[in-house]
Amino acid sequence: MPLVKMENIMTDTNDKQPTHAIFQVIGEADQARWVRIGAAWPNRDGKGFSIRLDALPVAGRTAMREVTDREGSGER
Repeated sequence: MPLVKMENIMTDTNDKQPTHAIFQVIGEADQARWVRIGAAWPNRDGKGFSIRLDALPVAGRTAMREVTDREGSGER
């Protein structure tokens, strides 16, 4: 398999707004608490994401959701 130059794939996360938010989800259904712990940007080749985590989840599950205007304003 040929090697791929990573600079051709990776996204420069410093000049773009993230397209996805990463959450730690604790609990289920209406009792779930969603805590934003990071962000993600699609790679240039469209086959993956660059991910930045501001915290590491230690319980619950992790979810990645597309950013919407509502999420950007801090509303849930």
